[in-house]
Amino acid sequence: MATGHTDPQRRERIIDATLDLIAEEGIARVSHRKIATRAGVPLGSMTYHFSGIDQLLREAFGRFTDHIVAVFDEHLGAAADREQAREAVADLVHLLSEGSQRDLVLTQELYTLAARQPAYRELTHEWMRRSRVHLEKHFDPDTARQLDALIEGLTLHRALAREPHGRALTREAIARVTTTDRRTTTDRRTTTDRRAP
Repeated sequence: MATGHTDPQRRERIIDATLDLIAEEGIARVSHRKIATRAGVPLGSMTYHFSGIDQLLREAFGRFTDHIVAVFDEHLGAAADREQAREAVADLVHLLSEGSQRDLVLTQELYTLAARQPAYRELTHEWMRRSRVHLEKHFDPDTARQLDALIEGLTLHRALAREPHGRALTREAIARVTTTDRRTTTDRRTTTDRRAP
């Protein structure tokens, strides 16, 4: 078996194997031995590259959240105006709900871990913050926060439903959230004030 000097990708393979095992078996069943076997590395590599299972889980979930944020960036980053942003959100909901089951499971595993162990909430907080960056270019921060939650909720519902809802319902939900956008309300008030005698 290759040594660490001739196997520079070993650390990356360990992280990938960790995420694969969490997705397949759940975080409670993950162990150093299972990860080492899955990654095809000596058991001693686990403690050489990571101080413990906690560090490994943090780095693995950190990589996963980077991946999801990149998906958000790809779909929301190109929106030039508010209407395009609404369509991009709808695209994202349907892409995520019809896409990788692995990503869906890993998302829920991370949320469960963060709910039980506050130390992991920094990962979810940073993920949410980064996910809202593109939304806040077109919507006020409160609306962006609501849209972010809507994306996750609709994605989960579509992914688990026997008969997933169609795009029309997704668009309607997005319209309801963004129609009450505070920035729009402020603009309307300003216009009304200018027209007032």
